[in-house]
Amino acid sequence: MSRQKPKLAVHKFSSCDGCQLALLNLGEPLLQLPALVDIVHFAEAGPSDPAAKVDISLVEGSISTPEDVQRIQQVRENSEILVTVGACATAGGVQALANFANRNDWMSAVYTEPDQIETLQTSNAIADYVKVDWELQGCPINSRQVIGLLRDLLSGVRPREELQPVCMECKRKGLICTLVSLGEPCMGPVTRAGCGALCPAAGRGCYGCYGPAEQVNDASLLQRFSQLGLDRQALARRFHFIVNQAPAFKAAGERLKGGSHDRNA
Repeated sequence: MSRQKPKLAVHKFSSCDGCQLALLNLGEPLLQLPALVDIVHFAEAGPSDPAAKVDISLVEGSISTPEDVQRIQQVRENSEILVTVGACATAGGVQALANFANRNDWMSAVYTEPDQIETLQTSNAIADYVKVDWELQGCPINSRQVIGLLRDLLSGVRPREELQPVCMECKRKGLICTLVSLGEPCMGPVTRAGCGALCPAAGRGCYGCYGPAEQVNDASLLQRFSQLGLDRQALARRFHFIVNQAPAFKAAGERLKGGSHDRNA
């Protein structure tokens, strides 16, 4: 990293801007950030220089068009460290649901002239096209994650990867188990922590926004879901939802749809 004040860029691809808003919602730390880094590109906040060479690039969104492919390659070339932020950038996001269907049929049903739309047949994670140095999970990521990551990178420290499930956050917060005690379908046992158990804290089941935990035991989760009156297709849809292209979630959903729990299938 350069000896001068490090340069930071925030790039957007196919996404809802939610992860950029998490950065804008930092509050007081955001006002202090310019003292640590020179923000040269962040269109959501004002500075615009997408071709600038920087020390750190935060990239939100998935790759969905041929133009996206060319642009992410330029971002990678201009970035010493490239960090993908959020479910879209790390695993395709909600728009990648179209990967499970015929995209041409979808476009024909929505647009009167679908042939005028330039798009790839799939929406994919950034890492499918360029080297990614670090990932931040979430839909959206939270402000605490962003400031922690930047602090580590600026200090030359390797960021700590969160691999524990949401269940551990529930235990630390003293929450009643949403799945066992409240009987709510909850993806917490297979979803990585990081959100602060936001949904379980409100008595709602986890949606799996933060992607796979270190272990994804879909067979055990199906057994519990079955006791709640939900079938394997209902669980498959939850795996194939927000973080549907994360390998562990994608594979679990395919096993459930195919009626197999063989992890080698």
